[in-house]
Amino acid sequence: MSSKRREFDASFKLQVVQMVREQGLSVPQICRDMGLGETAVRRWIQQYEAELSGQPGIGKPLTSEQQRIRQLEVENRQLKQDNELLKKASAFFAREMK
Repeated sequence: MSSKRREFDASFKLQVVQMVREQGLSVPQICRDMGLGETAVRRWIQQYEAELSGQPGIGKPLTSEQQRIRQLEVENRQLKQDNELLKKASAFFAREMK
């Protein structure tokens, strides 16, 4: 029987990170109490610290600011692609009109 991989939302991860950083609880203690893997919790802490320093970090963003930045980056990429398509279409129709 294969175990299903658990998924946690950003607010839960952020809450766990804050327990370590602000309440001074140890990672092993939190992992035992909450049934979490140490590797995952340590990765969440690294992600949070990267976001605090202004870096994107690895994986899904934890802070709302980084979530918004990622969303805007996706929108920006899409707009650039749309703009390139419009440029190509304009050039095509300009040639056809001659």
